Amino acid sequence: MIKVEWLYWLIGLVFVVMAVQMAADRSNPKRWTSAAFWGLLGLTFPYGTGVANATAHNGDWTLPAEPLGVAVLALIGLAGFNFLGKGVPVTTTAEQRDASAKRLGSKIFVPALTIPLVAIVCASVLDESGLFESGKATLLGLGLGCVVALVVGMLVTGEKRLSVPIHSGRSMLEAMGSALVLPQLLAVLGSIFAAAGVGTQVGDIVNDVLPDDSKYLAVITYCVGMFLFTVIMGNAFAAFPVMTAAIGWPVLIQQMHGNEPAVLAIGMLAGFSGTLCTPMAANFNIVPATLLELKDQYGPIKAQLPTGIALLGCCTVIMSLFAF
Repeated sequence: MIKVEWLYWLIGLVFVVMAVQMAADRSNPKRWTSAAFWGLLGLTFPYGTGVANATAHNGDWTLPAEPLGVAVLALIGLAGFNFLGKGVPVTTTAEQRDASAKRLGSKIFVPALTIPLVAIVCASVLDESGLFESGKATLLGLGLGCVVALVVGMLVTGEKRLSVPIHSGRSMLEAMGSALVLPQLLAVLGSIFAAAGVGTQVGDIVNDVLPDDSKYLAVITYCVGMFLFTVIMGNAFAAFPVMTAAIGWPVLIQQMHGNEPAVLAIGMLAGFSGTLCTPMAANFNIVPATLLELKDQYGPIKAQLPTGIALLGCCTVIMSLFAF
């Protein structure tokens, strides 16, 4: 049986390998601190398994959580004080890339399409096969899809050296910087808010303000709240536990008997509309502008803002009409 922890260890190993490459790259003026950031992040993956085992009180090897907390603080310090840099990427010439693009044509999209295809097969066909850890088929399918896509990509391009995609991945990692881990940090922030009872407090305030049995006002409050919390926190997964604990579950589902899948799914989509409109969603909105070297780093947000507002309105209307 393939365990999800093995996928986490593989991700951590990739970070460590790339950190070693950064340390050896003299073109990066901050190579040692960059290597420290990504290497430390990579080591937290296997170490986190021991911390999770300690929390679950199972019989596997366990580790204390305090060093992991120190590592997180170190990562924040390295990123916050701008200790991450990037080297000069080793790549082909513009003429070579043009020739490669003409040779490959549409086949260049095959590796990218392989990832969702493998994930779908694993989640829908192999979920009950016993091959994957129970309840983790989709996540493991995504990881397996990435590995298969790497192999397919090397076959399509005719590349025989594994070092080439690793170096290319490292260049993109350096270009994205610490924004790569922002979604995970924001998701953790949402869990902290939920554990601290923020959702309950927001729910008490909403119940004092909303009129009794005002379904449409409750729907608007939930959808707009998901939108605004996502704009503030940058991640709908961080906003979801707060707003669902405040309005989605106690008001729309328990009091007004809304359809659970409809309310929660549409509410999450309302949060995703906020993702389109916030710089806090750096991996969606700021990183692409950096990678594409756009003159206006907020250009993607400005282009997506009308779509995000329209999507929020559609979510509100659809939930009002079909979730009850």
